[in-house]
Amino acid sequence: MAVTVETLEKLERRITLTLAAADINSEVEARLKKLSRTVKADGFRPGKVPMSFVAQRYGASVQYEVVNDKLGQAFSQAANEAKLRVAGMPRIEQKDGAAEGDLAFDATFEVYPEVKLGDLAEASVERVAAEVTEEAIDKTVEILRKQRRSFAQRGAADVAADGDRVTIDFEGKIDGEPFAGGKADGFQFLLGEGQMLEAFEKAVRGMKSGESKTFPLAFPEDYHGKEVAGKEADFLVTVKKIEAQHLPEVNEAFAKALGIKEGTVESLRADIKKNLEREVKFRVLARNKAAAMDALVAKAELDVPKALIEGEAERMVGNAREDLKKRGVKDADKAPIPAELFNEQAEKRVRLGLVVAELVRSNNLQAKPEQLQAHIEEISQSYEKPAEVVRWYLSDRERMAEVEAVVIENNVTDFILAKAKVEDKQVPFDELMAGA
Repeated sequence: MAVTVETLEKLERRITLTLAAADINSEVEARLKKLSRTVKADGFRPGKVPMSFVAQRYGASVQYEVVNDKLGQAFSQAANEAKLRVAGMPRIEQKDGAAEGDLAFDATFEVYPEVKLGDLAEASVERVAAEVTEEAIDKTVEILRKQRRSFAQRGAADVAADGDRVTIDFEGKIDGEPFAGGKADGFQFLLGEGQMLEAFEKAVRGMKSGESKTFPLAFPEDYHGKEVAGKEADFLVTVKKIEAQHLPEVNEAFAKALGIKEGTVESLRADIKKNLEREVKFRVLARNKAAAMDALVAKAELDVPKALIEGEAERMVGNAREDLKKRGVKDADKAPIPAELFNEQAEKRVRLGLVVAELVRSNNLQAKPEQLQAHIEEISQSYEKPAEVVRWYLSDRERMAEVEAVVIENNVTDFILAKAKVEDKQVPFDELMAGA
């Protein structure tokens, strides 16, 4: 049959679908007969319930199902004949003016856009690189030492200093009134590590065990507790205990405690460097990938289907609820999270997905089997038993699909960087690790 497609606006299209009432009635009757074999009703044996009873009770719902099924089939056939790539689900509404014995419906929907890729030779991309320095290794060693530190109580005459763990009681008041979160007993924190506001640490620094002090504290305007942000409080603090920290020496015993088989400091530092280089590689790749993708999208021209944006926003709402659930939030699946909050991010994701798909299709950037294998083996090297990790990935289609998506993104990134105007920039290790 000839299909007439009406263009409404940009990507929106409309098709009129016609169903023969006789076909619907015939299908409804057939389904009701089949249903009557299993319907149960008081006073009747199974399979002996009168058709009039079955039709009265189930006729409306069966007819609704039949019409929906017929419309789905008709829409799919019409879209295929018109060679349309439908984006999202159609909105179907019954219309007047159908010929006698027919039912007419308008199916309104969106189609996938034509993606016009720009000239990547005109795009500019900043490609970053970073090195693992001896200073970075030193800092990591210090972090490992702090993770294994011990504490010993100081004497009564000793004063609290940076690096000490202090146990305190405190109570804060604003205009003479207590406030939520302003009081605690037996509270511990490490001086000099930024766990408390600087004004609070400054007041405790130099105090002795058993000593009390009252001091003012001005909360910053951007303080996370909005009810006290920008306000000044008076705190009474009492030091209950002061403990000096002891950091383990960096020696063979320390290395062995961290699982270094050779048990030498040199092997420990080599292992740290290897792990840091792996992390740097992934972070550099992620940053360069983001820059390349931004350049790709900036040069592309396309309209983005609203249906795809709405679908992506709903998926993001679902992910947000799942995240709340994992955090132990009660009734997380019912959390009132408006999809509109994610519309901007969803639009960016959909736009990027469409542009990348077109670039992959037009330049044969699909993932090759050897690339998938190489990527899995690289991931496995950060685990104790690499072979088991490789088998774990290869045994699951979903996990392999995730690997394939990453490899394709890497192919796309390499393709863009090979075409674009690239400015190389060396980034300090600390800046890269901070996500700056």
